[in-house]
Amino acid sequence: MPCIVRFHEIGGPEVLSLDEVAVPQPGPDEVVIEARALGLNRAEEMFRSGQYVQEPVLPAKIGYEVAGIVQAVGANVTHVRVGDAVSVIPAFGMNDYGMHGEVVLAPAHAVVAHPQHLSWDEAAAAWMMFITAYGGLIDLAGVGEGDTVLIPAASSSVGLAAIQICTMVGATPVALSRTSSKRQALLEHGAAAVIATQEQDVLAEVRRLTGGTGARVAFDPVGGPGFAELTAALAKDGIILVYGALSSEATPLPVMDVLGKHLTIRGYELFELTTDPERRARATEFVYNGLDSGALKPVVSTTFTLDEIVASHEYLASNQQFGKIIVRVTP
Repeated sequence: MPCIVRFHEIGGPEVLSLDEVAVPQPGPDEVVIEARALGLNRAEEMFRSGQYVQEPVLPAKIGYEVAGIVQAVGANVTHVRVGDAVSVIPAFGMNDYGMHGEVVLAPAHAVVAHPQHLSWDEAAAAWMMFITAYGGLIDLAGVGEGDTVLIPAASSSVGLAAIQICTMVGATPVALSRTSSKRQALLEHGAAAVIATQEQDVLAEVRRLTGGTGARVAFDPVGGPGFAELTAALAKDGIILVYGALSSEATPLPVMDVLGKHLTIRGYELFELTTDPERRARATEFVYNGLDSGALKPVVSTTFTLDEIVASHEYLASNQQFGKIIVRVTP
């Protein structure tokens, strides 16, 4: 029998196990996928440790991203066929479906064919990072030609996706990182400029880069004390999209900046887009076209094998990665 990744108690990476399960049978609107590669995300770490928006139902499946080969389809599924190479868009709850395993069951609406030139690693890495960035930057903020965008946690997979999407639409991506250790790598991956937030004056640097006007958009997964620097560095009528809370410290609300500059602070999470069929379709088309043309290219940090699933989550927790962590599944 194939194995899937599960956990039987909430905790650290050590609670993950490979459990043998029967091959799933697809319902009318489901697809069975024989996995080739799995993508890891911060959401899975939070889900496993009981800090996510969903409380795990134990024993809990886990995983939002997989790339592999269609093994079976339900009666209503017509857009993919047995034998197709596909990926999965995060458009479901992990209590309902878990994508990390050797053979997994996915809802048909989340299964997409990917450009043939992508490797399995790239296909497993693509959708969470690029659709998350697309949803905030394009769907909500309408980022385009001439906009300056501040991107905290820029070396994360979503941060790197945001840099690429900004470049694709003619905006100027300014990467924010705690130290200058990743400066060169971020510049090589498309950042127009890099600000080391623990070493430089963020406001002064943004003013210098924008001729004193400030940035129009900040795409922030961090929060915490640095939030005040972002509001200070925004232009009048600027937008802050908050899509995470990586900082464990309190997030201030700089009221005078918000009032004086007419700022918009918008909470954003991926599933408001991926559970809306029309918005999901637009996002999928945008990302697929970008991947197909080469304008968007997933950045893979490190690869593990499925029997190293605990080690892969330990590496995720270490925050050493530059891009996406991939777990390879041997057919």
